[in-house]
This record gives sequence, structure tokens and C-alpha cells, in this order.
Amino acid sequence: MSYSEFLYAVRKYLEKLRSKVVFYDHLLELKYVFKDREDGGLTLAKLLIENNVHRGIDYILAIPRGGLPVAYTVSKKLSIKMDIVTVRKVLIPWNTEAGYGAVAPDGTVVINEPLKEHLGFSVKEVEEHVKTTLTEVRRREELFRRSKGYDIFKNMKVIVIDDGIASGYTMLVAVKFLKNIGTSKVYVGAPTASLSSIKLLYPYADMIYVPNIRSDFWGFAVAEAYIKWYDLTDEEVLSIIKKAKSEGLYV
Repeated sequence: MSYSEFLYAVRKYLEKLRSKVVFYDHLLELKYVFKDREDGGLTLAKLLIENNVHRGIDYILAIPRGGLPVAYTVSKKLSIKMDIVTVRKVLIPWNTEAGYGAVAPDGTVVINEPLKEHLGFSVKEVEEHVKTTLTEVRRREELFRRSKGYDIFKNMKVIVIDDGIASGYTMLVAVKFLKNIGTSKVYVGAPTASLSSIKLLYPYADMIYVPNIRSDFWGFAVAEAYIKWYDLTDEEVLSIIKKAKSEGLYV
């Protein structure tokens, strides 16, 4: 199959999902399309504005850490208040850049079962990994949100934003968590995402907005959408929160 044939097949597949998935055709399958996370946020905000999404969103929720600069940029552009939803991937012990599931603040867990089986983890090992992840989620919940709860989002329409969606499980647990607490509509937004993550999220999210979708047949890395990329620290997250508060953009 030639590249043009492959691209045609991807477009044809995405056309079937058009009722819930919005993307930029000219950014399909491209790498290094954003200068940095802020630039990715501006492109995502543009996509949201073009589709009048900003008129129906009550709150923006960022997934820490990498989702903060993107969400803050979108929050400023759309003049919608933001907060954080503290979810975290369940790490593979020998590869802390990769995960095989994710955990939400209330203990909601989603596991990538095929990957778990491939990795050969026992039930006890999975329980230990989930326990470790939940401890980190609750540390971040206290540090970033002062454990203030999520009741404000009941019966509200929110968009959950990250800097990218690789496997989709971290975003999925955020969507499930918010649905469980009674959020009326949960949209998903990120500058970049893998095609397989779109497939995973499609049945659960109310809408999905991703400017840059890339197939992941040969692998996928969020970082490959950005020219400038690095891992954020807790201090940088707190700095963005402080800035958003000073501008009246933080819940």
C-alpha cells in the first residue's frame, strides 16, 4: 500500500466517526506541527471556536501535568474557567514513560487488558501498581486542588484537555470519572491523538476535538507532535494555576 492509499484509508475510516470526532484534515498524519504546548493550545482553541463549542462549555478541565499549558491557553482564548481533573496512568515499572491503564481520584480504574496480559502481570501485581498510582493521584489532588472535590461539575458541560492522547486510557478514566459524578456532557480535547485512542474514546466521550490525528500502526508518541517538548514539574503546574487564578480563569 502506498502512502497516499494509506492516507485515503485513514480518511475514509475517520469519516465514519465524523458525528463525534472533529479534526483538521490538513494536519492528518503530520508530525512536529506545533511549536510547543501553547501553540498546540491555540490550534485546539481555533478548532473549538470554528465549531462553536465554546458557547456550550461550562468548564475546562486539564489533565496534569502536560495538559496544563494547553488548557490554560484554551481557557484564555475562550474566556472559560479552568480546573484540574487529577487522573494518572498506571506505569509499567521498567518503562515510566508508558502505562497499561489509569486511575481517577475516586479509585475508578481502567486497564488495558490485552497489554496487561502481554506483560504477564499477576492480579496481585496489578493491585500493587494501581495502589501506587492512586497514592500519587491523591498527592497531586492535595497539591494541585487542595482536595476540594468535584461537586461543582455535576450537571455541567466540560471539556477535558491533555497535551496529547496516546493509548487513550488516561483520558478514558477521566471521562468515566466525570460521568460517574453526574457531569452532563464530557467532551475531549487535545492537540494530538493516536487513531487507536480515538477508537477507544468514541463510545464514551460526547465529542472529541483533536486537530492532529495520527495512526499508530508503527507506534505513537505525543512528543512527536511538538518541536519543543519536555516534561513539566509540579512547580510549573503550580505556577500556571497561580497565573490562571490571578486572571480570574481558575475555579
